[in-house]
Amino acid sequence: MSITVLMPGMQTTVQDLGRTGYQKYGVIAGGAADSYALRVANLLVGSDEGAAGLEITLSGPVLQFECEALIAVTGGDLSPSVDGVPLPMWRPVLVPEGAELRFGAAKSGCRAYLAAAGGFDVPTIMGGRGTYLRAGIGGFEGRELRTGDVLPLGEPSEAGKQLAGELSSSSGKPFASVSWHADNRYIPPGRTSLTVRAMRGPEFEKFTTGSREFGFRRPFEATPQCDRMGCRLAGSSLVLERPVDMLSEAVAPGTVQVPPDGNPILLLADRQTAGGYPRIAQVAAVDLPIAAQLRPGQRISFLEITVEEAERLYRKREDQIRMMKQFMKISPL
Repeated sequence: MSITVLMPGMQTTVQDLGRTGYQKYGVIAGGAADSYALRVANLLVGSDEGAAGLEITLSGPVLQFECEALIAVTGGDLSPSVDGVPLPMWRPVLVPEGAELRFGAAKSGCRAYLAAAGGFDVPTIMGGRGTYLRAGIGGFEGRELRTGDVLPLGEPSEAGKQLAGELSSSSGKPFASVSWHADNRYIPPGRTSLTVRAMRGPEFEKFTTGSREFGFRRPFEATPQCDRMGCRLAGSSLVLERPVDMLSEAVAPGTVQVPPDGNPILLLADRQTAGGYPRIAQVAAVDLPIAAQLRPGQRISFLEITVEEAERLYRKREDQIRMMKQFMKISPL
């Protein structure tokens, strides 16, 4: 069981939910930039939420299925289609052997996720299957996909097999899908201005009054200097009250650092394990999918919330994930 890469797209990599336990050695956690989208995609095909899937950036690949497969595409809308027919997102879809999955123009977001029942069967390195491009480890030979790569698929779960069996009764179409779809509220629509909720960072009070106000009241624009490590923002220059000598401190996905030029950097999945720039803000975990889907040229604003509110929002989202797990055990069409 496998999928062949006919065209690789701009940047397509194998990703999971990251490596844990190695940051003390300087090895980043990594994983999917939009972990919510990958988790949901995996659940929709009956896989463990941390199974390896494909992260597809802006210009997607062309993939050929060498076997019948139950798949789900989530995340940003990059116009997926099977044999020329638009593919419905955020739901399980059964595609036949020989089907060609193609991605087109980006309608919203910048990263789509493809899960297949059984997951992508690539080697596990330090407890994870995801690709860390800078180190050249994980995923498919530690790199982006290339034309001609053949990606092996794992054995589907019983839930995945059952749902595929129910969908296989549909015939005469390029694919078969269910009538319902998963919650996609965490994926920003294709508008030019986005808002994420954030808390004050550890060095917030060290910035000037004007910078503290601008940080949470005025939008910034995503520059072309955006990748899996982080996104450099441009707008109001953020300035410290006085120079600060900082030791390297821990950073996380969603940390907003401010280098000497005053233009903040919003850190993403492949961020370093520690950094020496002052941290003015920390994006709430539930809004990291929005940050991960930010495209160059889009504007982003930070709405201040408390740690308690961020925790409440996180628990609410995790409750929704648990409900989805229970729902998928029923495998309704």
